[in-house]
Amino acid sequence: MGRMPLYMLDTNIAGHVIKGDIPAIREKLASVPMQHVLISSVTQAELLYGLAKRSYPKGLSARVHEFLIRVDILPWNHEVVTVYGDLRARCEASGISLSPLDMMIASHAKAADAVLVTRDRAFSRVPDGLRIETGKEIEAIMYVHFFHYFE
Repeated sequence: MGRMPLYMLDTNIAGHVIKGDIPAIREKLASVPMQHVLISSVTQAELLYGLAKRSYPKGLSARVHEFLIRVDILPWNHEVVTVYGDLRARCEASGISLSPLDMMIASHAKAADAVLVTRDRAFSRVPDGLRIETGKEIEAIMYVHFFHYFE
């Protein structure tokens, strides 16, 4: 029996978790232990940028804070930097483009050997085995462990 995979949430999925705007999310998250759910420090930075851009609204700031203290945040490190360089070069050679932050998140998921949970189909073009989950079956992973704290 293999180990349970790690699930790295990209920024759009983290935003849905924080907002609670996809009802299907609550079903699957209950089956995933919190130690298997993580985000990249790039996603953390994007979430904090979103708060700053909105002048730190009190309710949203509290929800983002609660989310960030409950999820593992992986630092950008030497291993990720190496994966990034290789992955970006392979993508460019294949004519595949991602936004700079998406390339960083994809690299982080590969370095962590994590399944990238996303609604962004652009990640499906990334070569060399980036594992992604995009559908409603995985969106459900996010809700249960987070939103009962806010109800």
